[in-house]
Amino acid sequence: MTPIQSGMTAAQVLLALCLFPAAALPAAQSSQETIDETVEELIVTSRRRNEPLALHAGNVSAIPSETIAAISHQHIHELMTRVPGVWLGRGSGQEHLTAIRSPVLTGAGSCGDFLFLEDGIPIRPSGFCNVNQMFEMNTEMARRIEVIRGPGSALYGSNALHGIINVITHASGQDRQDQVALEVGSNEFLRFRTALSRRAATPVMGSLVYADDGGFRDDSGYRQLKIQAATDWDLGNAELTTVVTATDLDQETAGFIFGEDAYEDPSLNRSNLNPEAFRDASSQRLYAIWKSSREIRDVDVNIDIRPYLRHTDMRFLQHFLPGKPLEENGHISAGAVSALSFEIDGKQLVIGIDMEWSDMFLRETQSGPAEGSDFLVETRPEGKHYDFRVQGFSLAPFLQADIRFSDRLTLGAGLRLEFLHYDYENRMLVGNSRDDGTSCGFGGCLYTRPASRTDTYTNVAPKLSLSYRLHPEVSLFGALLRGFRAPQATELYRLQSGQTVADLDSESIDSVEFGARWSKDRFSGDATLFAMRKRDSVFRDSDGFNVSGGRSKHRGIELAVNWQISESMRFQMNGSYARHSYDFDTTAARGETFASGNDIDSAPRWLGSAEFLVQPGDTTMLALQWTSIGDYYLDAENRFEYPGHNLLNLRTRIKLSRKLGVTARFNNLMNESYADRADFAFGQYRYFPGRGRELFIELRYLLGPTDSAIR
Repeated sequence: MTPIQSGMTAAQVLLALCLFPAAALPAAQSSQETIDETVEELIVTSRRRNEPLALHAGNVSAIPSETIAAISHQHIHELMTRVPGVWLGRGSGQEHLTAIRSPVLTGAGSCGDFLFLEDGIPIRPSGFCNVNQMFEMNTEMARRIEVIRGPGSALYGSNALHGIINVITHASGQDRQDQVALEVGSNEFLRFRTALSRRAATPVMGSLVYADDGGFRDDSGYRQLKIQAATDWDLGNAELTTVVTATDLDQETAGFIFGEDAYEDPSLNRSNLNPEAFRDASSQRLYAIWKSSREIRDVDVNIDIRPYLRHTDMRFLQHFLPGKPLEENGHISAGAVSALSFEIDGKQLVIGIDMEWSDMFLRETQSGPAEGSDFLVETRPEGKHYDFRVQGFSLAPFLQADIRFSDRLTLGAGLRLEFLHYDYENRMLVGNSRDDGTSCGFGGCLYTRPASRTDTYTNVAPKLSLSYRLHPEVSLFGALLRGFRAPQATELYRLQSGQTVADLDSESIDSVEFGARWSKDRFSGDATLFAMRKRDSVFRDSDGFNVSGGRSKHRGIELAVNWQISESMRFQMNGSYARHSYDFDTTAARGETFASGNDIDSAPRWLGSAEFLVQPGDTTMLALQWTSIGDYYLDAENRFEYPGHNLLNLRTRIKLSRKLGVTARFNNLMNESYADRADFAFGQYRYFPGRGRELFIELRYLLGPTDSAIR
């Protein structure tokens, strides 16, 4: 067996932890927080306020703080395997690619198909997404993470196309647990976490996460810092929470390895062909949450207003492109999301308006000549390729009405109108010349700067829904809705191949879903059938131009089950079987053919995980998790494929005292060789190899009042 860096084998460490005296603290039979019986669960993302899960007319998954603390994830991928229909593919360091009821989407605007929220506030402007943007969120210390698969409701607008992830922080709740934790692990991993609060007339809380990872591949380590501070203010008939959060990432990035099944070759899967690659990224957000509830003439009135100010700055080397240009981008933005709700006699109306202003920039510079053929060298010149700014403004009124016709039946309808305006300023020469104005051979330089201009997009998103209480413990739901996203700035103004104007339409997706949700004694779960059709997707045509007109179909079934076998044993599983296929025929860039009926590349039909958890008392817990990704095609023509993989992960937690506990996590227990990402491009297989067997051990000390259950 492969030895762990400490010199002990994995089996020896695990055995020592499991044999540690479980009687270190007397068991309390009444407390089972890690394996708890089902209670009525509240969610906030569907209405921007607390709502019983049983009444939600649509799919939603929630990962509570107990699970987040127990998993103690090093990368967001490890946590999101617990949500059906979701795959956050792990990249180098803290990078990731997202799939929610979709293939893994890549390209200039692919990240715009997903909406990422922090306490209900988008973390990025509508037109300036980033494919790795979840590393800007403090998921490690979250109170709760909620996921809605498929288009967002009328309460959310652009980018809520394929799904929403809402990270709810402890700033917006009272269940704060002071703690300090220190974790060490394979590949020189070190992490320190703490959460502290002051319980006074004006409560204050703060959290910090610092991680230093040596990287499992050559020259692929990172250092990351995440900080959050919040203060609660009692305003009599209202509550105000002010929050500041900041992140910083300093990462060495590993690139692809090449060759069929290269991820199985031990001489390749730890190598890094791009030791010069890096990513430096920082983000800061300041926001407030103002809530007021009152009763006016027998009408319950709730007001929720959340103003915000955001900033990001990023530099990274595009090691995957010939010439390896440096990209610098960032933004400053401000806005507010608001909702006013009225409720009387089973009728609820939510109205609101969201506003946002943003100032975004992007620069791309190549420091030296490209390597390769004469064509590559000539068309990808050294010097500056792009330099532009975009000011954006959006305004979006919405309404959502729900009427309870009986104790069993609730019908809902919603509508959102969104206006988005871009004011683009080119700060370089117009066209596809070099930055000094000279022309490139072979028909011109690859990189094209369009002339300064403005663009405006107006979109409408309707929704119809129903919820039917078949039984006190069983409910049915259905939803018919549309999602949309306006083109991203990089799709409109970062052009190639001599394209002077990108006349793009907003992408839209129409979705229908039906499902059932149940919660009975020790058995709970949900199942959902869905079908979606997407229109006007942006792709590069045979001329290399950014054009609209792509279409696709998405159909599948999702299942999540939570079975409390006994007071000391629980089984959880989730899975999805879905088909994502092209719905148009064309020849695209580099001669790739899109054909109706073909599977979209990087779209496994099967995704799933299962976990068996045993907790014999309040002092010991053991959990075995199986995760599975099915085979998928690597190209649009479905000629090349990746066979998929299955992994086993093991974790255990032991309470050493009322406040001190130790957690051990074994990832990839069987040391399987696999790929976190696989594709076929430029005539060859490319992979991001997955991590081998790793062990992480954390000591956590709880401060202040605690209970006796494992957390």
